[in-house]
Order: sequence, then structure tokens, then C-alpha cells
Amino acid sequence: MTRVPRPRREWHSLPFPLALRELKRQRDLLRAHNLHDTYGAGGERRRKPSPELLPYRSYDGSGYDPDDIDMGRAGTRFDRNCALPQTFPEPEDGGLLAPSPREVSRRLLARSTGFRPARTLNMLAAAWIQFQNHGWFSHGDNPAARPLEVPLAEGDAWPRCPMPVRRTRPDPVPHTDPERPPTYENTVTHWWDGSQVYGSGEERCRQLRTGEGGKLAVVDGRLPDESAPGLSGIDATGFNDNYWVGLSLLHTLFAKEHNAICDRIASAHPTWGDERLFHTARLVNAAVMAKIHTVEWTPAVIDQPVTRAAMHINWYGMLPGRVRRRVRRFGHGEALFGILGSPTGHHRAPYSMTEEFVSSYRLHPLIRDEYEIRSHRTGVLIECTGFEPLHGLATRKAVERWGWPDLLYSFGTMHPGAITLHNHPDCLRDLARISGERVDLGTVDVLRDRERGVPRYTAFRSALHRPPVGGFEELTGGDARLAAELREVYDGRLDRIDTMVGMYAEPKPRGFAFSDTAFRVFVLMASRRLKSDRFFTADYRPEMYTPEGLEWIDRTDMGAVLLRHHPELAPVLEGVRNAFAPWKAVR
Repeated sequence: MTRVPRPRREWHSLPFPLALRELKRQRDLLRAHNLHDTYGAGGERRRKPSPELLPYRSYDGSGYDPDDIDMGRAGTRFDRNCALPQTFPEPEDGGLLAPSPREVSRRLLARSTGFRPARTLNMLAAAWIQFQNHGWFSHGDNPAARPLEVPLAEGDAWPRCPMPVRRTRPDPVPHTDPERPPTYENTVTHWWDGSQVYGSGEERCRQLRTGEGGKLAVVDGRLPDESAPGLSGIDATGFNDNYWVGLSLLHTLFAKEHNAICDRIASAHPTWGDERLFHTARLVNAAVMAKIHTVEWTPAVIDQPVTRAAMHINWYGMLPGRVRRRVRRFGHGEALFGILGSPTGHHRAPYSMTEEFVSSYRLHPLIRDEYEIRSHRTGVLIECTGFEPLHGLATRKAVERWGWPDLLYSFGTMHPGAITLHNHPDCLRDLARISGERVDLGTVDVLRDRERGVPRYTAFRSALHRPPVGGFEELTGGDARLAAELREVYDGRLDRIDTMVGMYAEPKPRGFAFSDTAFRVFVLMASRRLKSDRFFTADYRPEMYTPEGLEWIDRTDMGAVLLRHHPELAPVLEGVRNAFAPWKAVR
């Protein structure tokens, strides 16, 4: 890899203007060196042009790019942020299972010292990122293949020894070049298109629609029950794997938002039919979600003045709103007017999600083991519950039991877990899935990175142009006890620390919920999700969205969505500047 100059000080210790300039420098550096194309599903992919550029988002993510009809389509490969020679998995009879991922989970991830809250966030922030992840990436399921066998230490009470863990689903059409690492397919669209609500194919999408007025099926304020065999108890929606109440709140909320957008657009365009209303409302709803994530969720979890400003610039640019609305965009830059409406650009590789991006979003410590359900009117505790009555086939029963207002209020006032070692939820380290399979997601998280060839922490950090760490104590910010635990689990080898473990262990910049190393991937990919999508760039215009749709996006934030569909929450949201921060508690 080309050597690049590194600043003497970390960006977050610099004065505001220098820090902002340094973040831009990092993004440019990552765009130049950390986008590696693995080719699309079907071997050495020959890019075919799109016959036409549709004025709306396609059902499967195809046809976004004029020169490449398959770019970002469901069923195309994940790319990489690390150079391809760095992304070969270790052999099963060698380093893949060393140290045992189960021992990493037991000794470094488990909540052995009790629940550690993230006090600047609420549980909607935890549910939100899973809601977004389900629209960005999924490796699919692989039940038939021989599982990986994870060794257990003496005294481990797991019921099966060795622990079986399903392998990642292999590329359905793998390449045949032994000089290239294995590749994997994204079963959902790569785009920021709301596919978790709408599905990643036309057949599924039409199952979710009423066929009238462009609307999604919502009955008595709820999504329909899933009709697939064995899945009654979860909502029928675009993507409902790993479903629980937190997801149900958001999937239902944004299905209602879609329908409200349909009503607004139909009032301005009364002759439009179901199909045109649906596609226009989807464009607007997806942009609302992208805006919320960019200017509300992200600043909530990386809460520094410079990062708040950077995310605001990504979306709006540096010009004040009153000036931006009066001045027509000029030039090709992003600084003044933001990415919206700028020219589309893919930089060094066709657009796709990456395996390293997936790895950086392993944020399971956000999930709690215990939940307090409180009245949104009085704040009185109604019931304490564990995770089991809130997930899987129990999801819809939980909603019936407690109702939307109390659940939303409870999630708005509860803290999620801090993203750190010794804070992985017990409920996910012994989870019974709908299929009956019992899994330790801590073990699975560690194993997935190794299996998919994500480099271990020190190599991953280096690939993202971060300075090396000199030892275990430096990695942990001087925490001698944690350093000793890491040294023992990894047999004194700093270079063997798993990427997720290292990112949980490293000291975080002030105001950050996750690590600076993970942030480097976000610096690159958060902008890329917007910049590569013509519906956020060249086609972010009234001809596609309608003037009413663009106005809706401009005026909507998460608080507005909540109050539009649950006005009874107005007293607890009064004065709340960010809906992902703790709400006002009713006394």
C-alpha cells in the first residue's frame, strides 16, 4: 500500500477548523486507497449499460447507473475497504478458530460486570441502526452446509460441544481465480432505498401494498401479520429477520409515513395512479430516512461539534438554509451545497456495500437485557421484562400488550448499552431463534469477521491509515486490567486481536459511542451511500420527487415523524432537540 502522511495529532484533538479540514483529508485519502472492487455475482462481471434510467427506484436496485445496470442490485457482491490480498480467511485447521471465538465471547464480551449504559442515547437509537442495517446488507442464510465447529473450554455449559455455527452463505456463482479471496453476495439492495420496508424484489413489494393510492398495507395502525409458514407473530414487511419490538416500532412508523406522503402527493396530483404515487412516495420516504440518519442519528452517536458540522455539511452544505434556498447550485463541489443535487460519483470502484462496513456495524452491546415499560401519560412503571417476550414470534403480542405510545415512550427514555467490552447482552449470547436454533451472537460476531477475511485489528487499523498501537496498555488507554485480559486471551499477541474486540477496547474520542477506527469506515461509506446514488445527487430534483416531496423532506425530522403519527407524545418530546437522545421523563 502507498505510504501516506499522517497528522501529528489525532483529528479530534485539533481546533475546529483544522479538525474539519482533517476529516475532509481523511475522506479523500480513503476514497483514493480504500475502495476495492470484487466484481459482481456471476464471475468476472461484464458491465452492461442500463437501457433507460427510470424516474424512480427499481424494485431490485438495478438500473441506477447509466453504464452498469447491475450496480447495487440485490444479488451482487460485497466489495472491500481493505486491499484484496489482505482479505483471505485464515484456514480452518489454522488460525480461523484461534483463539476460540466462544472464549472471546465468554471472557471479553459477556456482561460480567453488569450493564453499562450509554447515557447520551435512548433505545430508539439502538433500534434505528438495526432498522437501517437491514436495508443495507444481508448475507442470507445457509442452513444446509456443514457448520463450523467452535471448540469449547472445560467448564463451558453450552449444550453442544463443539458449538456448531452456520457458515456464511457462499457466492452462488463464485469466481475461479485462486489469486482472489472468496466473495459473498448481498441478498438485499446495496442502496439507501428503504428496502427493509419495501423489500428487494417486485413480488415481495407488491405483497405489502394495497394496490390503491400508492399505499402500503396498514390495518388499524399496524402492519399485517406475516403469512409465511411458521412466522405468524412478526410483521409483514420488506425484511423481518431477527425481528423484535424495536424493529416493529420503526417498520410500522415508516409504513405510516409512506402512506402520509402518498396523501400529500395525491392532493397535489389528483390524477396520478397507484404506481406513480407509490414510487414517488418511496423516493421521499427513503430520503427522509437518509436525512434522519445523517443529521440526527449519526450526530447523536458521534457527538462532537466538528462531527455534527461534518454531517450537516454532507446533507446541507455550509450555506445557511435561507441562502441555500435562494441561490441556485453552481460548481461540482459538495462544501457549499452538500452532496444532495451534486454530480454522481463512484470514485475508484463501482458502488456497493463492503464487508468492512458490515464489520464496523457490529453494535450488539446497544441491546439491553431488561426493559422497563412505562406509561407515556404518567411515567409510572407498568412492567419490567426481559428480551424474550419482545422478540421473534412474541413481537406482535408485545405490541398488543403494551401499545405503541407506551412502547415508544419507554424506548425514548431508556438508555441502550455502551459499545464496549464486557457489555454484550446476555440475551443475545444465548438466543433462541425462530428456527429453534440456539446461538451465541458474541461468538458469531467474532467468527464472521475471521470467516469473511476481515483483517485482525492491528492490520485493519493500519489499512485505514491509523498509526500503530505499541502494546496492550496503549490499546486500552492505560486500563491495566483490561490489557491483562486481552493479553491472556490472545496469548500475548497484539496482532491476533479481533477487529471487533480491538474497536470495543480502544479509547473513544469525547462524545463518541463507537471507536475512532470504526469511524474511519463511516467517514468513507456514509458519504458514498449518498454520492453514488443518483436519486441523492443528479436526480435529487422536483421532476423526480415533486416540489411537495422535496418540501416534505426539508421539513421532516425524526420528531416530526413521531408526532405526525403519535401526537399524544407531544408533551414528552417538547424541548427534545434530537429524538435519539433521552426524552423528557414524565414525573
